[in-house]
Amino acid sequence: MATIELTKDNLDATIAGNDIVFIDFWTEWCGPCKMFKPVFEAASDKYTDIVFASCNTEEQQEVAGSFGIRSIPTLAVFREKVMIFMQPGALPAAAIDEIVEKIRRLDMDEVRADIEKQKAEQGKKEEQQDE
Repeated sequence: MATIELTKDNLDATIAGNDIVFIDFWTEWCGPCKMFKPVFEAASDKYTDIVFASCNTEEQQEVAGSFGIRSIPTLAVFREKVMIFMQPGALPAAAIDEIVEKIRRLDMDEVRADIEKQKAEQGKKEEQQDE
């Protein structure tokens, strides 16, 4: 599968409409981004059941800002609409393979339960601070 261009217009639909989404945040002048691009493209050809999206941070500043992108390239990975992984830096192909393997093995019911637990704990901390 070819890499798709991610924009503010297709961001929500891309994440909501696909089981696993890998997003490469990059820009034209970035040397490490240029080194990572062929690795990312090769992964998109290898893992045809995964959506690989490319987001140019200069053209899509609103999207990059919503993710808090401060360093490029940055890879963000979603599974079932939940961001599971985010890391700056140009990763080697073996690292992409490892991430794919780990993401596929995740028990998403467990992940969602952990998220809810963390939210509840944060809420309790905020209540205690307000007292």
